[in-house]
Amino acid sequence: MKRIFCITCIVLIISSFGKGQVVSYKVGEKVTYAIQYGFITAGTGTLELKSDTVNSQEVWHSKLSARTTGMAEALFKVLDIYESFIDPATELPVKSIRNIHEGHYKRYNVVMFDHKTRADSSILTSDLTGIHIAPPRIQDILSCFYFFRNHVLPIDSNLIKGKMTYITTWFCDELYPIRLKYIGTDEVKTRVGKIKCYKFNPVTETGRLFKTEEDVSFWFSADKNFLPVKIRFDIFVGAFTCEIVNYEGLIYPLGIKNE
Repeated sequence: MKRIFCITCIVLIISSFGKGQVVSYKVGEKVTYAIQYGFITAGTGTLELKSDTVNSQEVWHSKLSARTTGMAEALFKVLDIYESFIDPATELPVKSIRNIHEGHYKRYNVVMFDHKTRADSSILTSDLTGIHIAPPRIQDILSCFYFFRNHVLPIDSNLIKGKMTYITTWFCDELYPIRLKYIGTDEVKTRVGKIKCYKFNPVTETGRLFKTEEDVSFWFSADKNFLPVKIRFDIFVGAFTCEIVNYEGLIYPLGIKNE
């Protein structure tokens, strides 16, 4: 259960920023998800973007929270919160927070990002592990989600099946490479309606949890929002899904198919 919720956070949070005008999202966007294990509701997740300040600097504040509910909470309580504070001018993270409560395990980590001092690299300061030198314009695990929506999908309008997208992020105080394989389009039935989506498989590590490298799938709406609609995890003990149940503040109408 612990690893499933960690992966849920990572997948909901796939992104990285680059220069350019924001066109796929805006401040005020909020999406709510239900996390299911078979017919059992195992938890809920919320992803939202607000205005905020860091050291008197105006920023975008993205927050992802995921928690267990009902029977799942009674078996293993989880409350994971990830936050990213992003400079609107550069679309790069200024500060990130990882606040984890999984059973008896707790972890709180703040990382500050310096993208200006060195032209050839970023300087990251973690309150747990100190100073790190990372590639220039490095993203955190949450900010990269918006980059993917705003700077990969809109540009790559002629997606090719099997094409791989590579994004390097900073996660858990280390470089965390993400590899996304485009599978094709799919119509996804959700609680808010049927939505045409782009389907991707992030490459996963085989072992105790996954049998193959393609045991995680997720779907982004095939409209101008490129909103994450659904995620599925096929693991040894069954399948988990994370599905949109509510949304607000989108910059465009969500592409729900009329019956």
